[in-house]
Amino acid sequence: MRIATWNINSVRLRAPLLDELDALASPDVVCLQETKVVDELFPHKVLEARYPYRHARGMKGYNGVAILSKIPFTKTGGRDWCGRQDARHATVTFKGGVELHNFYVPAGGDVPDPAANDKFAHKLDFLAELTDWLAAEAKPRARRILVGDLNIAPLEADVWSHKQLVNAVSHTPVEVEALGRMQAAHDWVDAVRHFAPDEQLFSWWSYRSKDWRASNRGRRLDHVWVTPALKGKLKGFEILTDARDWPKASDHVPVLIEIHV
Repeated sequence: MRIATWNINSVRLRAPLLDELDALASPDVVCLQETKVVDELFPHKVLEARYPYRHARGMKGYNGVAILSKIPFTKTGGRDWCGRQDARHATVTFKGGVELHNFYVPAGGDVPDPAANDKFAHKLDFLAELTDWLAAEAKPRARRILVGDLNIAPLEADVWSHKQLVNAVSHTPVEVEALGRMQAAHDWVDAVRHFAPDEQLFSWWSYRSKDWRASNRGRRLDHVWVTPALKGKLKGFEILTDARDWPKASDHVPVLIEIHV
């Protein structure tokens, strides 16, 4: 199974790029974030020939997650967090009991101070609630995959400059520690770092850069984790950096893993 996670930044605007993704990497499953569309307007007709199985949870104008698949799935769902119905989680279950969870963690605004920035406070609350839930759901033999735009670049090799970004939202110590607690809640394995523990890797480059490739001021905000029961099934990963140059590109690029389940 080849699984891609991608913050597409509007699925209706960039639906044609899913054809580019399929031609380049042929994923079996694509998990999208920031679909930015209510469920009744999700572009099912455009996608059904390539991805006959789809599960979307959306809202108007922002947020939204979806799981597109060439492989049948059974159960579908998704939780709301922090008392908000803001479409940040979708889940499906494949044959054999493999659960796939797709998350879009709040970005957190620009000021890394929960007292001064409600968006940052919400991000930390979201991570804390999610961590508690993952800990309560943890089972030794669980076959789970967690993907998404987690909006945190935890390692020094996940950012273009640790020194310059240590106080920037997405790489602050408080966020890194919160993500570490979340990962420890189920002993999640970072699938990308399983294969490339030290390599500098990015999945996001700001629209503000006139030449993103020349400056290369990126961050690895998009992640794929698996539970220990699936660690031995991991076969490889790929970050499709060139997707940042596609027409009307998202500021994120797809991250893929291959796993035999």
